[in-house]
Amino acid sequence: MPRYAKGAIPSPNIWNTPRTYELENRAVDPEGRAEAAMAAIRPWRGATVLDVGCGTGYHLPSLAATAARVVGVEPHEDLVNLARRRCRELPNVEVHTGTAQALPLPDASVDVAVARWAYFFGPGCEPGLAELSRVLRRGGAAFVIDVDAGRGAFGRWFSRSIPTYSARSVEEFWSRQGWQAAELDLRMRFERRADLEAVLRIEFTPEVAGRAIAETAGLEIDYPNLLRWKLY
Repeated sequence: MPRYAKGAIPSPNIWNTPRTYELENRAVDPEGRAEAAMAAIRPWRGATVLDVGCGTGYHLPSLAATAARVVGVEPHEDLVNLARRRCRELPNVEVHTGTAQALPLPDASVDVAVARWAYFFGPGCEPGLAELSRVLRRGGAAFVIDVDAGRGAFGRWFSRSIPTYSARSVEEFWSRQGWQAAELDLRMRFERRADLEAVLRIEFTPEVAGRAIAETAGLEIDYPNLLRWKLY
């Protein structure tokens, strides 16, 4: 039997290798720039926050530190269980099995929605955008963080691994939907070289991963992203 919600879009990096993806989560954005950038646009202190595609729940505790209530939604049941285990001591966190295009939440029940590297990649994500419009309250905000395929070595590796990806088409899509965007200069910082190489291998095709490993010295990788947002 499938261990994921109907209609889920597979995410091979975390679905197939959650332990390695955990290393990636630990390495990304040690300065906390992503959360700071979002909070500067729409703070979530005392708010209800939704994490769409929360995976193993890595970001739920940090959101819960200031939010009144945090809801994680994840289509893969094994990851849901890991997220619930991670947050079992946090009374203001709940995790549900579900998809972005069928969020298990009432209308107008969320103040801030966040999706990091999950589902909202451009054309085709309209059903999920409709769900965000349904569940967000007036005065709320939705944020999407994704790789900037047009910048840096990481963007080049990303584009070579997914040659059908068109950064221009994605930008045009988000502009038509009325979303704003800003560059987000993140980095990954690893404790061990083996961890860095393992992460590159789950993110790219074998050939591209080999090139990326050869081109990367030390324990850090520049990780250019885009922060997209819409106010409701």
